[in-house]
Amino acid sequence: MILKEAFAARRAGVHERMARLDPAPDALLVTGPENRRYLTGFTGSAGMVLLVGGDALLVTDGRYVEQATEEAPGCRVVRHAPEPFDTLRELVQAAGLRTLGFEKEHVTFAFHEKLAAALTEVMLVPTAGVVESGRAVKEEGELEHIRHAARLVDEVLGEVVRMVRPGISERDIALEIEFRLKRRGAGLAFEPIVASGPRSALPHGRASDRVIETGDFVTIDMGALWHGYASDLTRTFVIGRVDARQEEVYHVVLEAQSRAMEGLRPAMTGREVDALAREVITARGYGDEFGHGLGHGVGLAVHEGPRLSPTGEARLEEGNVVTVEPGVYVPGWGGVRIEDLVVVRAHGAERLSGFPRELTVL
Repeated sequence: MILKEAFAARRAGVHERMARLDPAPDALLVTGPENRRYLTGFTGSAGMVLLVGGDALLVTDGRYVEQATEEAPGCRVVRHAPEPFDTLRELVQAAGLRTLGFEKEHVTFAFHEKLAAALTEVMLVPTAGVVESGRAVKEEGELEHIRHAARLVDEVLGEVVRMVRPGISERDIALEIEFRLKRRGAGLAFEPIVASGPRSALPHGRASDRVIETGDFVTIDMGALWHGYASDLTRTFVIGRVDARQEEVYHVVLEAQSRAMEGLRPAMTGREVDALAREVITARGYGDEFGHGLGHGVGLAVHEGPRLSPTGEARLEEGNVVTVEPGVYVPGWGGVRIEDLVVVRAHGAERLSGFPRELTVL
């Protein structure tokens, strides 16, 4: 359980980062769902948070007032009028705000139009990453939830692989994953990816009606949600028999992943970590078949910062949780991805995923 004091500390961190902006807004309007939850604890689907001075005003509609009051310790819950921008105008005027920051990555053009129309006397300041940069470094309570979500995925995949055989469809495997996670009280971090045979060359191949055949690669990518926090794991298996090319590609990917996990350290950029794996795959002649970044942050969102990619310039910090997921994808033939979830520690990477990484023939 995350305590009232932790939410207050998170909000204080946001105010510190706001003060370093140029221009520094008087207050911040938080509309990103994960950011709203991170700063207040509120899990409802509708609401805005106005951070002004030492106060956090959680503005929501009548459906959620009671829930917000229970879930958001230390916040003042405000039930908005039928037109929420009317209520926001009143709050901004009462606080005497002259400038207001908003999350440009979480606001539509239509929302901005309405906001500007409601606050004609206020300068709107676009911001990015003010909340997310705090979210990227996980507290121990957050790590406990992510660890549990990772354990659930390990357990469920261990059960599901015993069912994978020729004649079963990709969709049946995905349904079993969903059922078994939900039976454990977890949610889905994303729709499970199950891609077999030539379709395993699709990095994000959604489960289809294709029936698995002997000799297929089968890539399964899955994640659980536990108390709002996600996990992410990918494994690629071979059905019945493995040929020399499949074995070669698999071990190229495994070597690349191992090198990245062993070399990952705080203060490295995402680009530098990505290069550790990419150099291995390129040296083996498969550089053109590794078409995505090495990994991404995981937390309240299954895809968040920091990014491990050729363009990732942000430096890793202790407490970041990231995936390490190199892949090789050969169109018309198949592909391999191996993905694990790790915490960045002073000594390197602490692996949260426990499922075996060696080549497995089912």
